[in-house]
Amino acid sequence: MCGRYAASRSPDDLAVEFEAVPADGQPALPADHNVAPTKDVYVVRHARERDAEGRPTGGGHRELRAVRWGLVPSWAKDPSVGNRMLNARLESLTEKPAFRTAARSRRCLVPADGWYEWAKRLDCPAKQPYFITPEDGSVLAFAGLWEVWGKGEDRLYTCTVVTAPATGALTEIHERMPLVLPPDRWAAWLDPAREDVAELAAPTPPEVVAALELRPVSAAVNNVRNNGPELVARAETVTPPADQPALF
Repeated sequence: MCGRYAASRSPDDLAVEFEAVPADGQPALPADHNVAPTKDVYVVRHARERDAEGRPTGGGHRELRAVRWGLVPSWAKDPSVGNRMLNARLESLTEKPAFRTAARSRRCLVPADGWYEWAKRLDCPAKQPYFITPEDGSVLAFAGLWEVWGKGEDRLYTCTVVTAPATGALTEIHERMPLVLPPDRWAAWLDPAREDVAELAAPTPPEVVAALELRPVSAAVNNVRNNGPELVARAETVTPPADQPALF
């Protein structure tokens, strides 16, 4: 599961990193070290280009767009359904009506600094939060899906993060993880002509998982009203997860 993450990079930096064009008319999102469901977040998607009359030209480009986290299918009666659609399980992408159409042609990348998970502790019932982030400080790209709900000026763009079974050391924290895609898989995931999700949904490579730091952090992140870079700072005195060896 991915229910909270950090995203502090500017849209200019993300546009360069992902070779994307920022969507027109959108104000820049602020750095957010405690991204929660229903917040606006950046995604990178394939945008189809249109002529002056609005007709598709057949061309397209990568677009950096702010959307709401929590996917709302186009057929939903009420956008509040998105509050329950923050994650899409990889194993059922092509089966669930809420996700299967988007999985075929509306895939996106969700840029992140890292994500939070909570592990059971040996010394008390409260869970210990961890920030899972690349050791080298590079950006992560979660596999995601995007949708549009409504019409005209009332259109609402939304997204969900694709999750998969955890691998490697991540299993010591949680049984699931975001599907993290390395740069050499970004183009294929975004390509709307590639409709066979099974071909695109290989697990996150072991070397990518091995390069992640499992950093214990303060319980301040538990409160969604808290924000700031201090949330991702290492907490120095932490017991290891219950029934697991020390991770640091």
